[in-house]
Amino acid sequence: MSAETTDKIHDVVIVGSGPAGYTAGIYTGRANLNPVILASSVKAGGELMNTTDVENFPGFPEGIMGPDLMANLEQQAERFGAQIEFEDVVEAELEGEVKTLTTGSGDVYKARAVIISTGSAYRELGLPREKELSGYGVSWCATCDGFFFKDQDIAVIGGGDSAMEEALFLTKFARSVTLVHRRNEFRASRVMVDRATANEKIRFELDAEVAEILGENKVEGLVLRSTVDGSTRELNVTGMFVAIGADPRTDLVKGVLDLTPEGTIATQGRSSKTNVSGVFAAGDVVDPTYRQAITSAGSGCVAAIDVEHFLADQS
Repeated sequence: MSAETTDKIHDVVIVGSGPAGYTAGIYTGRANLNPVILASSVKAGGELMNTTDVENFPGFPEGIMGPDLMANLEQQAERFGAQIEFEDVVEAELEGEVKTLTTGSGDVYKARAVIISTGSAYRELGLPREKELSGYGVSWCATCDGFFFKDQDIAVIGGGDSAMEEALFLTKFARSVTLVHRRNEFRASRVMVDRATANEKIRFELDAEVAEILGENKVEGLVLRSTVDGSTRELNVTGMFVAIGADPRTDLVKGVLDLTPEGTIATQGRSSKTNVSGVFAAGDVVDPTYRQAITSAGSGCVAAIDVEHFLADQS
C-alpha cells in the first residue's frame, strides 16, 4: 500500500485490534463514524490468535477457535464500514484537536478522536517451544483454559498473587496442581499463600525453575532445575500455566497519557476517557484484573459510545 498523504481528518482511528479494537470498530462503524483500525502487522487479533478453543465467549455454545473468533469480529467491523489496515503505529501525537498517528510504513493518519486498544502481553519464561506449545498444554490464562485440564496433573509457574489465584482456580478441574517458584518465599500476600497451602490439591516446588518442556506435540512433563544447586528433576504434568504477570502495551503513550500504578492506562471512572481530550482507551491496556475476551469487547463498546458522544459535543 502506498503511503497515505492526504490531509483527510478521520472521525476516529482505533490503534490495535483484538476484541476491544474490533468491537470499537463495529460500534463506531454502525454510528457512521467510518473508523480506521490500525490493527498491527504482527499482533493483529491480539492474544486470542494464539489460543485454540474458546468456550466461554457468549454466543458459541460449541466453542470457537481463537483465530476464528477474531476473523468473525474483523469481518463484522468491515461490514459496518471499518477500514482495517495491518500496520503498526510508531509515533502518536495525541494532544490538540487533531491527533496524528504515523505507521512504520510512513502512512500518516489524522483523527478527531483516537481509541487506544493495544492490549497486553503475557510475560513468558523464554523457554524453547514455549510459544509452539501454546494451546497444547502451555497456557497463560487459567480462566480461559482450565476447563480443558479436568482430572489432570498440571503446574503453575510463579510466586505472586496471580499465581496463587490461578492455582486455586485450577483445583476446580485438575487432579493436582504443583506451584513452581524460583525462590523459597512468595511475593504473594499472606492470605493468598494461606489459601493455597490449605488446599489439599496444591503442592509446592520451591527454589526451582522450569528448565525444559517435555513432549513432542503437547506437554508431557517438565524438567525442573534447582536454583540452589543446579540439580534437575522431572515433574510429571500435562499442563503448564505461566503466571508471572502481563505487561500492558503502553510504550506508544508513555509520557502523554496517565498510567495507573499497575502500568495500565488510567481512565476516568467507568468510562474510557483518558487525561487527554479526544483520546480513549479500551481492553487489556486499561484492565489489570480481568483480561478476558468478553470484558475487552465490552470495554471496546464503552470506548466507541464515549467517542460518539465526544464527537457529537464537538459539532
